[in-house]
Amino acid sequence: MTFVTTDMAYIAPLLILTVTGMLLVIAESFFRGRDRAGLMGLAVAGSVASFVASVVLYRQLEPGSSKLIFDGMLVADRFGFALTGLFSVITALVAMSTPAHQREHGWENGEYYAILLLSAAGMTMLAQAAHLVAIFIGVETMSIGVYVMTALRRRSRRGNEAALKYFLMGAFATGFLLYGMALVYGAAGTAELAQMKTKLLATANPEIAIAGILLMVIAFGFKLAAVPFHMWAPDAYEGAPTPVTAFMAAGVKAAAVAAMIRLFGQYLGGDVLPFGAVGWASPMVIIAGLTITVGNIAAVRQNNVKRMLAYSSISHGGVMLVGLAAMGLGSSTGQSSLVYYLIAYSITTIASFAVVSWVGSRDRERLLVDDWAGLGQKHPAAALAMTVALLSLGGLPPTAGFFGKFYVFKSAMDVADNQLIWLVAIGVVNSAISIYYYLRLVTAMYFREPTEPFTPSRSAPLEVVMVLCPIIILAMGLLPGFWLGLGN
Repeated sequence: MTFVTTDMAYIAPLLILTVTGMLLVIAESFFRGRDRAGLMGLAVAGSVASFVASVVLYRQLEPGSSKLIFDGMLVADRFGFALTGLFSVITALVAMSTPAHQREHGWENGEYYAILLLSAAGMTMLAQAAHLVAIFIGVETMSIGVYVMTALRRRSRRGNEAALKYFLMGAFATGFLLYGMALVYGAAGTAELAQMKTKLLATANPEIAIAGILLMVIAFGFKLAAVPFHMWAPDAYEGAPTPVTAFMAAGVKAAAVAAMIRLFGQYLGGDVLPFGAVGWASPMVIIAGLTITVGNIAAVRQNNVKRMLAYSSISHGGVMLVGLAAMGLGSSTGQSSLVYYLIAYSITTIASFAVVSWVGSRDRERLLVDDWAGLGQKHPAAALAMTVALLSLGGLPPTAGFFGKFYVFKSAMDVADNQLIWLVAIGVVNSAISIYYYLRLVTAMYFREPTEPFTPSRSAPLEVVMVLCPIIILAMGLLPGFWLGLGN
């Protein structure tokens, strides 16, 4: 590899997150007890600096332009920097949501913030990946950190069980990913995504390439918690500390989709190795339909709020697959609609889990729907924040969630010959079904009397997150044009 110093500027966000994470490892030795809140400040500062660097680099590039860096390992373009900025914001918001939960539930591990930022660095690599090796490194850097964070509440049996399940399923998915990459590399003779499309069109071993692509679809299905690779998600989401659950649901899912957009949408879309009626999207659309439907039906039956949001997250992953399939089939608006959806979904998810963290306390985590009865009377601001988040997840106007689903489904309808119209119908019907279980929680908050007093986990940074996220959700819904243009 030829080292070009100018390439370093294009990975400034990744470098900032990595260096800050390393500094946090050292700084953790000097903070004790409540002073560990200073670690949160350093983590937020590093995330904000990474976000600023992403914005600067985004503005320096022209729409549609791209530059391969580090001998084709990474690519610098507006799409990558938009998602890098999103991952930085997710990391900052999760870090701000953490101190209160750590204090209340006895897992004040200073190394958490270092792992958080290093995991986010893996996400930024996925956003800029242009090589199979870069994708693999990004996936593993992100995943290993999340495995560790899931188990940080060491005295929790449920947390330990969740971490073990997540780790085992993640290792299983890594096997699929590596084997799939090996087969595709063998068929194409290159691991660079920019060259892969041309090489695969002329390959003498199309069957090997098809098998490799299907194995990679399965591997990313595990990361996305798509049906039928979703069984680990509800247990992992429930057992992990709530801020970690927010990071998993928002950051890990968005990063997996970012890698899939790069690999499948941008480089292996269209007529590369077609099989069936619509190429590699044939299994993708089936998985999308199953994921949307199974996630929603399972969520209807949940009384545990974290499990309900977990199954809701699975369903939203199916909507993301709809946009990905549309992009692979040539929809010109697929990428921009997916970026909008990822931003809307991530901010909404963090808002909902922030309220879950705030409502619970050391003796009463309040994870059941009945535990939220009367929250609207006792703490109307918290109830309002949760209501905005739930309405956005359900796709009701004027929230970001409504326009996110609208743009994704519209991109699917733009596909030639109405190939995905049936999938759009499934998505719309399931969006209507989802309103039921979201409104169950809203009904409990506003139309039921409290059975016992609330003792929330008060924290200024957490409350900032609870105020900021609903504002962004409504801003994206009222002014969608600006946000929609970020993915171009």
